[in-house]
Amino acid sequence: MATALVRSGFLRTALRGGARGATTPKRNFASSGHHDDAYETAKWEKITYLGIATCTILAIYTLSKGHPHFDETPSYPYLHIRNKEFPWGPDGLFESKHH
Repeated sequence: MATALVRSGFLRTALRGGARGATTPKRNFASSGHHDDAYETAKWEKITYLGIATCTILAIYTLSKGHPHFDETPSYPYLHIRNKEFPWGPDGLFESKHH
């Protein structure tokens, strides 16, 4: 059991004076080397609001313009040819014709 404690490092840590958990070094990432987090948050918040306003204005402008209306296409009789009866009857599934 004593050799297991030595191998695990528990005994060495206990003999040195306890764990060193009080002064853990802070990791500095490359992206946060010289920028402040509050500055970045404020910047992206402004960009988001500007993007929302821009998209809203563009949508209002696009939807307020008129769109072309075309003449009604003639109903061609050959488009509704039925050579075989449907299993649910002579009418279409969602059509309700009175004979």
